[in-house]
Amino acid sequence: MRIAVCDDEQCFLNHFRGIVSRLYNRLDIITDEFNSGDELLKSFRYKAYDLVFLDIEMPSMDGITLARKLRELSSDVCIVFLTGHIEYAIKGYEVNALRYLTKPAEETKVREVIDHVLKKQESGKVIWIKTTDGEQKLALSDILFIEAQNQNVVISTASDSYSVRGNISDYEKELTPHGFFRIHRGYLISLPKVLRISNKSVVMEDNTSLPVSRTKEAKLREKLFAYVSKEAF
Repeated sequence: MRIAVCDDEQCFLNHFRGIVSRLYNRLDIITDEFNSGDELLKSFRYKAYDLVFLDIEMPSMDGITLARKLRELSSDVCIVFLTGHIEYAIKGYEVNALRYLTKPAEETKVREVIDHVLKKQESGKVIWIKTTDGEQKLALSDILFIEAQNQNVVISTASDSYSVRGNISDYEKELTPHGFFRIHRGYLISLPKVLRISNKSVVMEDNTSLPVSRTKEAKLREKLFAYVSKEAF
């Protein structure tokens, strides 16, 4: 994810940089800082930003005007306004602003916004599988669980299942960063698709009950709690 933050006060840019560095120790989250709307516009024309934080009250070009120009260049970028004046909220609807944060931005609020956009990005991720009919694209958001069966894995969705050649450990390595968890040597589940959990099993959204290894129970509850906490946007 590439984030831009635009504010004419260097002290706020330093504050914001500190928040992001404390919350996300990840190489795939890059934050660029700008002191003016003109600087951001120049960069925006050749860099793809996923999320921009804009101070509304800036000299030469205010945040609302800047947001309109950014929206002309991209209909997908998420825009968050930084302001101390709630009356600007109505104008934000014109540019489909995601949210307003009051300055100085609270760490928990910044995290809510970034996690929300990360989740939105995850929902669009796909994998390609080889079936008897050729290659097929599957959205990660459609997968309920993956089951190991001899030299194959069976990928189950709400509407179908697909038996493909492969090793469940390879899928675990690829999908764990995207909300999946290995509950048993034979099962890899999508955490967002868990309906309920008991001491020895989980029930998925299609009411399939799957066994949970005793050594995995505590970690599963921890992962589910972390996921639910992120959902509360």
